[in-house]
Amino acid sequence: MLCKEIMQVIEAAYPKSAALSFDNVGLQAGRAGKEVNKVYLALDATDQVIEAAKSAGADMLITHHPLIFSPLKSVTDEDFVSRRIVKLIQSDISYYAMHTNYDVLGMAKLSGEILGLTDTEVLDITSDTDEGPEGIGRVGSLAAPMTLKECCVYVKERLKLGSVKVFGDMEGEVSTLAVSPGSGKSAVRPAIEKGADVLVTGDIGHHDGLDAVEQGLSIIDAGHYGTEYIFIEDMKKFLEKKLPCLDVVTAPVVHPFQVF
Repeated sequence: MLCKEIMQVIEAAYPKSAALSFDNVGLQAGRAGKEVNKVYLALDATDQVIEAAKSAGADMLITHHPLIFSPLKSVTDEDFVSRRIVKLIQSDISYYAMHTNYDVLGMAKLSGEILGLTDTEVLDITSDTDEGPEGIGRVGSLAAPMTLKECCVYVKERLKLGSVKVFGDMEGEVSTLAVSPGSGKSAVRPAIEKGADVLVTGDIGHHDGLDAVEQGLSIIDAGHYGTEYIFIEDMKKFLEKKLPCLDVVTAPVVHPFQVF
């Protein structure tokens, strides 16, 4: 089927209009009229991912994070971002990104389900619709109260992580958990306002963590990648259900850094 037909199916469920105003989603390189038999799914369009997509014989690459985020003034082989665009076009691979539209309409609910939250509500509302509020993240109740230390173990098990970074009293009790996959500095205020005891997110800096704890919110920094790689398997299931004619290949789960 054609790339544009795949895009229509994706955007029926994850319309670009749901993306936040700063974002850049949709077809970023290649031909909308490209005949697509095989799709490669990844979180980021790195050099390694693009090479893997080529090796797999993929006709289309779909990632969560956009390769083109800030405007490009030229597309040459002299810049590492535009060099990837050149490689994609030369390989005739159509490249599509679905970022905050997926965050709002997919990732938020999925992350709450993975962490077993009940009585959930949107953490950070971005729009109100006829079907209710939409937005980033979820906040809800854990199955039972636990210590922050126990919650860390729980989060690592649920997200299949080797380690997390923690701000807060490890013996303190938590029962209401907020989750905001990706970079969660902006989720601290909504989590406090929604009465969360702990926020699970990524990319929390030193002062962000200290300030959150001072306001009664513990933070489990599970990493940007560690909270968002769930996109890959979820979109694989979506495409296989909606478009069974496609061959869907996924990038392996490889965390971008190591902790020694």
